[in-house]
Amino acid sequence: MAHEFLNSPSAVAHDKELADYVNPFIGASTNTAHSYHGLGKTFPGATTPFGMVQVSPNTITGGDNGSGYSDEHTSIEGFAFTQMSGVGWYGDLGNFLVTPANGPLKVVAGKPDDTQAGYRSSYSKASEVAKAGYYSVLLTDYDIKVEATAAPHSGMLRFTFPQHKQSRIQVDLARRVGGTSVYQSVKKVGKNAITGYMLCTPQGGGWGNGDGHPDYTVYFYAEFSKPLKDMGFWKADIPDEWSRRLGDVTSDVYQQRVAQAEIISGVSALEGKHVGFFTEFETVEGEQVTLKVGISFVDEQGAKNNLKKEIAGKSFDEVYAGAYKRWNEALGKIEVKGGTEDEKTIFYTALYHTMIDPRLSSDADGRYTGGDKKIHKEARFSKRTIFSGWDVFRSQFPLQTIINPGLVNDMICSFISLAEENKTYYYDRWEFLNAYSGCMVGNPAISVITDAYVKGIRGFDLDKAYQYAYNTSAKFGNGKLGYSTDSYSISNTLEYAYTDWCMSVLAGYLDKGEDVRYFSGRAEAYKEVFDKEKGWFRPKDKDGNWLEWPVGGRTTEWYGCIESNPYQQGWFVPHDIEGMIALMGGRDKTLSDLIAFFEHTPDDLLWNQYYNHANEPVHHVPFLFNRLQAPHLTQKWTRHICKNAYRNSVEGLVGNEDAGQMSAWYVLAAVGLHPICPGKPEYEITSPVFDEVTIRLDSGKTFVVKAKNNSPENLYIQSMELNGEKYERFHITHEDVINGGTLVLTMGN
Repeated sequence: MAHEFLNSPSAVAHDKELADYVNPFIGASTNTAHSYHGLGKTFPGATTPFGMVQVSPNTITGGDNGSGYSDEHTSIEGFAFTQMSGVGWYGDLGNFLVTPANGPLKVVAGKPDDTQAGYRSSYSKASEVAKAGYYSVLLTDYDIKVEATAAPHSGMLRFTFPQHKQSRIQVDLARRVGGTSVYQSVKKVGKNAITGYMLCTPQGGGWGNGDGHPDYTVYFYAEFSKPLKDMGFWKADIPDEWSRRLGDVTSDVYQQRVAQAEIISGVSALEGKHVGFFTEFETVEGEQVTLKVGISFVDEQGAKNNLKKEIAGKSFDEVYAGAYKRWNEALGKIEVKGGTEDEKTIFYTALYHTMIDPRLSSDADGRYTGGDKKIHKEARFSKRTIFSGWDVFRSQFPLQTIINPGLVNDMICSFISLAEENKTYYYDRWEFLNAYSGCMVGNPAISVITDAYVKGIRGFDLDKAYQYAYNTSAKFGNGKLGYSTDSYSISNTLEYAYTDWCMSVLAGYLDKGEDVRYFSGRAEAYKEVFDKEKGWFRPKDKDGNWLEWPVGGRTTEWYGCIESNPYQQGWFVPHDIEGMIALMGGRDKTLSDLIAFFEHTPDDLLWNQYYNHANEPVHHVPFLFNRLQAPHLTQKWTRHICKNAYRNSVEGLVGNEDAGQMSAWYVLAAVGLHPICPGKPEYEITSPVFDEVTIRLDSGKTFVVKAKNNSPENLYIQSMELNGEKYERFHITHEDVINGGTLVLTMGN
């Protein structure tokens, strides 16, 4: 339908569409006071589905603040054009930080609680508006309204200024979440544009404070609606011997050096280790000035091409209309009926958050920078980045196999191309702009490839995919001992056993009988770290000795596990649940233990030692009840988690969003379908939040889940029908879903 866009989209009157349910403030908090690893860590700014550009307010450079923004901060540094979503580990991006201002020029951001010392500004919380593809706020120190919107490779800011003799737009080119860009270049082109780049390496901190090996260059092309008549630069003298990681660049000594930056005018270009740009002009009350920016990870021409192709000649309202349309189309993959308005907001915001990563890293013309630092051009697939592997193989990628199979294929092609370009010929578990960060454990890319292939997503070279997966398993695996040792013995052994099972599945498709036998054997490695005397999983050393049993027993965090404890991690044998149950003492004993696991969980589901929904290792666990012949408990607990771990508020996520995983769990569980073992083309059936869910498939078919008599009390499935015939299994195949049809669930109390 057509829309009229006024100065503030909040004033637009129209029938509620799917994009209108999105609340980007859900999860936009790092608040570690409430939870060990913080809350959602999402950003509230404007982006498009899986787009390269995110135009968002940034409240702080330092700390565990991966998205650049946290609701509890009271001032804004500026508005950056790249952001990560939902990550811990210091974060990265936050590049091309734009701040509108007036009065004397300030070249340093200043501290969050002292806005007078720098260019940052206090802001009015009440003025903040965030929608799918749009953000606005009033910067109270300058009385400037800022609005942001985006296209896939470009973005736009609109500033409404007060009357002032010295209004300004300034760009801090050194700025970067989690550190600094280490070298910048900027030059004026034509009457009203600038172009340049920002080099971001591990020496400047960033991802993992440099330990994630981030190494990328952001190129930009920016057009101002006012000519650049009164413009200049600032340049800080950073000594060669200075360390420039996060703790260094946020220190008082470093900030004092930046505050003494030289102000340079009368030149049209500048480069250096800490450079900024500004343009000044006089404004009348209510005057609007816009800034359009194209971004590229390839070159300056790519940034210019991206802007010209997407937003040249368009007004702010037209760019926002385009973003809004893209979100309506993307969110239209799933339509829900029933539920409360809050539940619809939670659902569509969750779906929105699953459509941020894996994002585009190739330009509009198909060019991208490869792992060999060379420029490549690709027509067969879109190059993608940000693979938060250990998290997203569990729910996020299985969700996308249903609603965005082409995206999954893109990601697998991106894995393969990177393995070749950087000549490692294996897959990393956490990829960020070609960087091999090695974050977390396991071999999640193997899971994603296997799950895609068994579901018929096959637009990639299986022989290559398998060979590099084989190399990955050989390099990162349970080794000659048949289990992993020492500090992460349990987590590694179980995760590698699962992906070795995935390898056996892929080997079967390639008729590699010997490999099938080899990997099937290695898939049983989980048995090697099960201590029958203790009746649970326990870490071993390289000599086969058990590590000392802690006083806290299996609820001791970090005992043989990463970001979890043995009680949580020990349920991760998704490929051999029957074998796991036998080890644990049979069905009755295992069921009793699993019931206790949930009954000890606090109702708020914040970080805890039992069912810890705030972190990923347990995300499959509620569905184990289905396999223990107690499906009513899967239904009970998934509804409980949907109700208590997700809310329509800033603190509406109990843990990090983790590049779509936390939200993908909700989307699938709320629909009533969730995998227990990616690589097996099936989904567990559970109690849907909504009365009716329609999934629109790429084929044009639909799969519908209807829940008759559904209510908060009637959360238990009494009977099921699939396409008009009685259905009695509590799982359904991927084939049944993508062939289209209707699953009818009759609910009761």
